Amino acid sequence: LKAPRPRHDAKVAPSSPGRSLKELPLSRRLGESLATLQPPESLEHHMVLPPATEEKFARIEAEYAARERLGVYGLQPRRTILLYGPPGCGKSLGAKRLAWSTGLPLMKVRFDALLSSYFGESAANLRSIFTAAKETPCVLLLDECDFIARSRTNSRDIGEASRIVNSLLQLMEEYDAPGLLVATTNVESSLDSALFRRFDDVFLVPFPGPEQVERLLRMTLSAVELEGTVDWADLVRRLKGAPAAMVVKAARDAAKAAVLIGGRSVSEANLLQSVDDLQKAQGAAEDH
Repeated sequence: LKAPRPRHDAKVAPSSPGRSLKELPLSRRLGESLATLQPPESLEHHMVLPPATEEKFARIEAEYAARERLGVYGLQPRRTILLYGPPGCGKSLGAKRLAWSTGLPLMKVRFDALLSSYFGESAANLRSIFTAAKETPCVLLLDECDFIARSRTNSRDIGEASRIVNSLLQLMEEYDAPGLLVATTNVESSLDSALFRRFDDVFLVPFPGPEQVERLLRMTLSAVELEGTVDWADLVRRLKGAPAAMVVKAARDAAKAAVLIGGRSVSEANLLQSVDDLQKAQGAAEDH
């Protein structure tokens, strides 16, 4: 049987921006918002993934939907997830998808506001965020969490940096919020080794393979007409090893180029030019 979509109770954060902002945790010293909040209906959520990775996301969503049934048998759904992989592979989009699928708002931590040079203040700010996540069911997103979770053995700062890692470890150990916690990182090898044991699930979000590249291109261009035939195999070959974000951008840039010159459809030439421009820009960035 298909798991029912979870119902939302009165504790779920409202979609009204004004009320939501008042519910967000604030930094102790400056009173800055420590997170941003997005309602699920406003989130991007379409992903094209290899079957094994899609299965992992679907399992988290199914367990959340069946959390009450699992509880009857003394079982807990996966609630803390670490997504890792290279830049542009879709880790942040994965967190948005989980928020959309579970009907929860997305609370994204603002590390720029969280960190403080004052003794113990960063850890106190972090605790405020976890308290807010417990009071307002959400998907709590620690995007690029290596920013605060770098290995204590590799850090030269044994003061505030070490304290915030210790605080994060303790908060993860005690985590019992009604929503989900999703952390992402580009460099999982730099994370504190003790942190991995705190997650219920840790998995790679890979770059798209040939089948996923073609599906991403077709999906992104589904709202526009295509001019003539398109050699999808050639485009897939040219985009081999490209992150999902780059594949989507190539298709969008081609569509915009066609519109700007007054065209009513996207041609293969538009797509080839867009891919070529992005690859040249990427090559120039790598040279610097």
